[in-house]
Amino acid sequence: MGMRKGHENDPVGAGQPGPRFVTCLARTEDEVREAQRLRHRVFAEELGARLDSAAERLDRDRFDEYCEHLLVRSSDTGEVVGTYRILTAANARRAGGFYSEQEFDLGAIPSLPRVVEIGRACVHPDHRGGAVLALLWGALAQHFRVHGYEHVIGCASLPARDNPGGVASVCDRLLREHGTAPLWRAHPRRPFAAPPSVARAPIPAAIRGYLHMGAEVCSEPAWDPDFGTADVLMLLSLSRMSGRFANRLLRAA
Repeated sequence: MGMRKGHENDPVGAGQPGPRFVTCLARTEDEVREAQRLRHRVFAEELGARLDSAAERLDRDRFDEYCEHLLVRSSDTGEVVGTYRILTAANARRAGGFYSEQEFDLGAIPSLPRVVEIGRACVHPDHRGGAVLALLWGALAQHFRVHGYEHVIGCASLPARDNPGGVASVCDRLLREHGTAPLWRAHPRRPFAAPPSVARAPIPAAIRGYLHMGAEVCSEPAWDPDFGTADVLMLLSLSRMSGRFANRLLRAA
């Protein structure tokens, strides 16, 4: 399949991503599989996640067919080097719920107007200098603006196998300092039960970025045994994002 920047009716691919990368939404099953192969490389090969589809060297689940798949592709090699998937509320109903509902009782959150879910974010290990992540976020911001989405939810993960106590402390601090109002709290179906400790654990760059955008933490952490992560649900009300920061993301796209 040829590389492209997108069609006129594809707002995600309509920006000016620069000379090294292009962004688009996957339009074919082959392009979705490219995203799934990158996800397998990052989640299974690099991070040790247990995937049902690992024998195919893909990260694939039942939600993929209901999602749009955002791709960042290298202009030099044509390889997909970054991806997110996007699940609208309408498609979530067709899929039997949002992906995050596997981990959380979402409470009142699905009643928010114009809500959309993002997830399965990953960047190729050779391209983690920040440019690809900025392109992904910029393309998402452009997509949300064009389609009129108002609220974005998604699970954010902290690797927890090596330092569970430190991760528990970080999650406590995130909820205490960046928690949503009680009405918008979600509840983990499988709570992450590690006792907090004084050992420090890093906050992943993606979570720091979400907080910088104005996102809030909706939940105590849930334990994902397949990925070995403590997951928190995050909510971004796009009206909270400063115009200056939004414009910077849109320029990145």
